[in-house]
Order: sequence, then structure tokens, then C-alpha cells
Amino acid sequence: MSEVVTDTDFAALRQSYKQDKAALFERLAHSGSSTRGVHTALHALARLTDESLARLWARAGFGPDFCLVAVGGYGRCELFPYSDVDVLLLLPDSASPETDATLKTRIEAFIGSCWDLGLDIGSSVRSVADCVAEASKDVTVLTSLLECRLIVGQRVRFAALSQALAESMDPKAFFVAKQLEMRQRHQKFENTPYALEPNCKESPGGLRDLQIILWVAKAAGLGRSWDELARKGLATPLEARQIKANEALLSLIRARLHLIAHRREDRLVFDLQTAVADSFGLKPQAPAEGSASARGARRASEALMRRYYWAAKAVSQLNQILLLNIEERLSSDEARPTALRPINERFFDRGGMLEVASDHLYVQQPHAILETFLLYQTTVGIKGLSARTLRALYNARPVMNAKFRTDPVNRATFRRILMEPEGITHAMRLMNQTSVLGRYLWVFRHIVGQMQHDLFHVYTVDQHILMVLRNVRRFFIAEHSHEYPFCSQLAAGWDKPWILYIAALFHDIAKGRGGDHSDLGAKDVRVFCRQHDIAKEDAELVAFLVQEHLSMSQIAQKADLSDPEVIAAFAQRVGNERRLTALYLLTVADIRGTSPKVWNAWKARLLEDLYRYTLRALGGRAPDPDAVIEARKRDALTLLALHALPHMAHKALWEQLDVSYFMRHDASDIAWHTRQVSRELSRQPDQPFTGTVVRARISPDGEGLQVLVYAQDQNDLFVRICGYFDQAGFSILDAKVHTTRDGHALDTFQVVAPTLSDHYRELISMVESGLTQAIEARGELPAPSRGRLSRRVKSFPVIPRVDLRPDEKAQRWLLSVSASDRTGLLYSIARVLARHGISLQLAKITTLGERVEDTFLISGLHLQHNRTQIEIETELLDVLKSPA
Repeated sequence: MSEVVTDTDFAALRQSYKQDKAALFERLAHSGSSTRGVHTALHALARLTDESLARLWARAGFGPDFCLVAVGGYGRCELFPYSDVDVLLLLPDSASPETDATLKTRIEAFIGSCWDLGLDIGSSVRSVADCVAEASKDVTVLTSLLECRLIVGQRVRFAALSQALAESMDPKAFFVAKQLEMRQRHQKFENTPYALEPNCKESPGGLRDLQIILWVAKAAGLGRSWDELARKGLATPLEARQIKANEALLSLIRARLHLIAHRREDRLVFDLQTAVADSFGLKPQAPAEGSASARGARRASEALMRRYYWAAKAVSQLNQILLLNIEERLSSDEARPTALRPINERFFDRGGMLEVASDHLYVQQPHAILETFLLYQTTVGIKGLSARTLRALYNARPVMNAKFRTDPVNRATFRRILMEPEGITHAMRLMNQTSVLGRYLWVFRHIVGQMQHDLFHVYTVDQHILMVLRNVRRFFIAEHSHEYPFCSQLAAGWDKPWILYIAALFHDIAKGRGGDHSDLGAKDVRVFCRQHDIAKEDAELVAFLVQEHLSMSQIAQKADLSDPEVIAAFAQRVGNERRLTALYLLTVADIRGTSPKVWNAWKARLLEDLYRYTLRALGGRAPDPDAVIEARKRDALTLLALHALPHMAHKALWEQLDVSYFMRHDASDIAWHTRQVSRELSRQPDQPFTGTVVRARISPDGEGLQVLVYAQDQNDLFVRICGYFDQAGFSILDAKVHTTRDGHALDTFQVVAPTLSDHYRELISMVESGLTQAIEARGELPAPSRGRLSRRVKSFPVIPRVDLRPDEKAQRWLLSVSASDRTGLLYSIARVLARHGISLQLAKITTLGERVEDTFLISGLHLQHNRTQIEIETELLDVLKSPA
């Protein structure tokens, strides 16, 4: 019988529990990177909790027929620092707190004393019959009870609970339910262990994936521990050791997360990654020798995350192997075993799963390793690898050495995998999941699990590469042609898709090595092509794509596409239509593969415009600017005629517009501007226009609004417009700023709101009236809104950069800024320019996730003096700095 705790010594018990728990926390926090004692510490915390609960149970005065049972993770005798303490109060069948007020009061007092002691208690009150009934309805309850453990109370009653649960258990139904639950959980985390902020418990490859193996094994009576599963042949001794090592690492990471956050926190969020890395004794890595920048440096958090990703990857592989083994064992009592259909002398088709003919196939015949993935690609009906095949691959890792990589047969097989017309995405993903891709393609191994701290990639480098490969492949699949019709149209006329696949595979393969990853990647892919007998012409195209994979997006988003010299220079850089088409397809796939937030209709329009302009230039059809302008005017007049604009109504406006306006706007925009402004000008044809015209419409690009402003030009006009959009919660994607000959501003903005209302007419009306008032207002400019920084920006801030230099004609200046994005940033920049009387001709607003890279074409007298240039740059750097 446990010692009764009286009111007089409850405080002593609480103090003792607090001190003992603190000592265990200290032990967990300062064990460095060693995982050896983590389970011992977690078990000790569970035992300490057992002792405290037993004393509180005795204090509550429950009779001998009652039981206190640990369930869930606590039932496994594995209690993390801030995890809930889940218990079951097991009652006799005759007892009910609903009808017995004294029992209800006693239960409430017990649970209250647990909270008073400092236990995060999670409790349920049931009889044996209630437990069985609830477990039959809810697989979560059944799973929790599967790990029940008696803390204090009548052993006979606890044994009755265990027996009743065992008798009601259907191992096959439980297996199916847990598999479905796991799939849903994995989908919640996008089916990848490589998220930049993974949940070390719930994400694919997390602790939950190991727990599910033991749950289904226990339910089937196949074992309760990793050693027992190994003894029964469900896991090899090597697999058991690997599981225990990775489980210990994940458990230590989770425990440290709890301790550092001082709460239950299972996510490796950016805010905590560095602190957890420090607790492991991990240190930052200096830049590679000879690196011109810090790009070769590696944070301590990156070293931690690399360890995590490798552990999660191993857990994912072993989870798949063991669950397939358990499923086969559960199905072994069926009347007819799954038939084996021979594919060749080395492989069978076992019910749609590719199975090796021998457990030692890969060790004895290493050429069969890559053949596995070729067959997976090409054999009709094969949808995966069997447990036996996965295990054989896992055990054959030592065979995939330097000799394996240089073997001519293996190189020929890998080349065939790349050149197969179908299945490339699935094959490469499976090769990465089974660690074969990184062991064959050694340069790829270096970027497996490598984080990217550029604030717009949301995947590790290897997952980003595979995502880009998948995007390229979808351009060639008819079923996906509706997604990006222009890309699919171009892909339909492309003769060698594998050239783009290789480029996708290598475009970021040199990240993290220091130096320019485009240059290094181009060298790597040239070596690869030479080793795999790729024709010289094709190899040069692949190397060009890797070398230039960033150039098209940079020019489209930063340069003035209406400038013929920009197009001519890019056309010369590309060289021919074949290279241009390949680069366009790779660029679209690359941007789409960074993050769902980065790609938008405006970027798609810019890239497509750059492609079409460059194609004309490459074809020797770079038109005379005057001819282009005349063509656009004719097209615009045709559109205006459809809207019944009076004859010559456009003349008053067009006479005030110069060449640059017509070069920067297409016919539809010119017609829209003319229609809106000419109506206002026609009301007072003999007097100068002094009013303000603001019109908005749903963007023709299909995203956000397009806003037109026509007003008398003034130094603070742009800043007032930016101020309105800042206050109204809009983000500016693009700005085309033009000044007419008679001193009016004719500006066009592409803007988006976080949520574009379905009632867009009301939104348009709000913008038109609100922006007009903001432009016509006088007095001080409103202060910028205090932008709230995201956690990612706080953890990985972008170093603010300002670059001010004259353009190639030395007539105007190019201002480039780079910084972490936040609300009000563009408005703050505009305020600085307005204070110095700077006029704005063009603005390229580029948002890459949570980083901005904006380019402005500006002019002003202050830019002619070095001292004022430095003042402007200094002020801009001040506003670009993230607020504390």
C-alpha cells in the first residue's frame, strides 16, 4: 500500500517532485549529442510520475476494487518533459460517478491534486465494459489502451481489462485502420520528411512512424519490442539496431525541444533549431576556403537538421519494410498465397510489387540494383517494391561504392532510366527514398537533407530538385496540359525530354559548396554527360541550362522588357530558339518547385513575354520600335471601337505620350487607359485637366487587381499611392510609372490582397474612392504600418542591400534593393525617394517568398552628387533593416 499523503506534507511532496523532475530535466538537457541515456531518462521521469500518482491515489482513498492505469505514451513508460500524463481511472462495473456523488467528488479531488502537484494530467474514467465499447468505436482509444500499464490498484481487474481488449482485437482491421490513419497524417505533412520545420513526432519519418510498427505488432501478438521483432524474423538484427539508434536521436531532439521551449513543442521550428543544435554541441562551419562569400558557410542548425533528415529518411524506409512484413505475416493464414509471376530470372511480380528472386541478389549481382528501378518504370502493373526487395536494397548499401558508380553497365542502366518515356519522376523519387540515388550519383548525396535559408524555398535541396523534375515531366503529360498550356505546347514539340530531366537533376546540385552553384553544377553535369556517353551537342545544351537556370527569371523580374537592348542582349546570351525553349521550360518548373507561394500569374506573364520577345529577336524579326508602336496603336484603336469611343477621342491623350509608354504597354492596356482617361478629358476639352482619375479592374492576368492612376505629377505622388496600398493591406506586384509631356502621371499597378473578396465590385469601388482621396490629400504623409515579421524572417533575416548605379546610357539610375519582406516596406522606400525629390520611371517589384528584390529606374538632381547618393543609400538601408 502506498503511503498516504496528508495535507500537511502535500507541499513537501510537491517540492520533492519538482526537484526530482528538475534533476532529470538537467540530465536530459546536458547530455550533449550522446543518445545513449535518453530512454533511461524518459523512463525515470515516468517512474517518478508513477510514485507521485500512487501517493496521491492513496490520499484520495479509493477502494481496493479501483485501478489507476497509465495509457498512451506514458503507458509505454516513456514520458517526455512536457507531455500529457494520460491515465485511466478503471472502475468496478457497479460504480458510476454519475450516480454516486461521493465517488464523483473523490475523482475530482484526485484529478485536482494532480494538477496542484504540477502534472499535466489527461484522464478518462471507465469500467472494463466501457473501455471495450469505446475501443470498438474509436481506433485512437484502442491504440491508447493497447499500451496500458498498471500504476496502482487491483491486478485482477487490470488483467480483466487486458484480456477483454485482447479478445475484442481484430489485428487485420486494426492494421488497416492504423495504415489509413498514417496516410492521412502523412498527407497533412505533404508526404515528405523534408519540410523545413518538421514535426519530429508526427511528420513522415518521425517517432509516430516507429510507434505504429509496435502497435500493429502488439495487436497481432508478433512482439512488443524491436529485439522481439528481430527474434521473430520481422526485422533483421541490423534493422533493429538502426531503428533503436534513430529512435534515440529523434527522442532526444523531441526532449530538447520540450526543455528549450518550456512547453510541449514537437516542431523543429526555426526559432528553436539553433538552440537545439547548441544543446547537441554542434558548431557553425566556416565558409569553404577560397569562397568569395558566406555561401559555403553552414549553420549549426543546418548540421542538426541534416542529422534529423537522415534519421527521418531511415525511419521512413524501415517503417515501409516492417509494415509490409507484418502485413504479409497477417495475410499468411489466407487460403491462397499471392501468386508470383516471373519477370526475368532475377525478379518476380508479387501482386503488383516487384520482388527479388533472392535475398542476396544485390550483393551477388550489383547490376540488379539499378535494374530494379528500370523494371519499376517499364513493367506494366508494378506499383511498388516488396518488403523483401526493400530489405535487400537496404542491406546492399555497402555494395554501392566507387566501383559500383564507375561500372559501365550501371552507367548504361542509369542512362536508360533517364531516357525512358514514362516513370522518371516515380523512379527518381523511389531511388532517393531508398538511398540509391545518392549512392550512385555521389554529388547528389551531398545535398540530401540540405536546408535552404533563402526564405522562398520550402523544401530541402534534394526535394526541390525532385519537385522541379516532376514539374518538367508534367509538361510532357497530356493529362496535365490544362495546368500550363503554353509550356505543354512547347514541350509537345521537344524531341529529347531527358535533356531537361538531367538539367533539372543538376541545376541546384552544387548548393552549399561555396562559390556560384550554377558554375559548379555546370562542371558537374559536363562530367556526368561524359561518363554516360551523352552526345557533345546535347551535353553542351544541358550544361548551358544548368549554368543559366537563374538568368531568365532574373531578367524577366528585374529588367525593363520594353527596352529592345535588354531583349537583344538576352537573345545573344541564349543563342538560339532551342536553348531559349529549354531554358523557359526549366525556369517555369524551377520557380514552381520552390514554394506554392512564389509562383503567380504575374510572374508567368513576365516570363512568357520575355520568351516571345526573345524568340522574335532570335528569328531576325526584332521589329523596328516605330513599327511596334504603330501596330499597338492600331490594335488599341480596334479595341476602342468595340467600346464605342467617339472618333479621335484618343488624340488628346496620345499626343502627350512618348515612345516609352507605348513600348511598355500592350494594346489592351493602352485601350483601357485611353477609354478611362479620355472620358474625363472630354468633359473640359479647352481647359487643363487638374483632377484625379483612379480606375481598377480584375487583372487580365487572372490574379489581383490592375489599378490605373492619372493625375498631375508631383514628387510625393508615388509615395502617396504606396501609402494607400500599405494602409489598405495590398501588396504591389508591379508598377509601371509614366510621365506625360504635359506633366501628368499615368501609372499602372498590379496589386494583390491576402484574400481577394468574391464581391470584387465593392473592392474595386473601395480602391477607386480611397486611392483618389489619398492622392488628393495634403499635409504630412502617414507613418508606415509596423510590419509584423514572420518567424522565418526573424530566424533567417536577409542582409539588406542597396545598389545605386547609372544605367547603360548614363541618363537615369538603376536602384536595386534586397531585404526581408514586411508590410509597409515599399512605402518606406518611396518615402525616402520622395524626400530627395527623386522621380520614378519604372518599378519592378519582386517578392520571393519572404524576401523582396525590387528594382527602380529613377532620376533626379540629387543623384548627380556623391554626397547625396550616399545619404540616399544610407537612409534606404535604415528602412530596409528589419524592425526589432
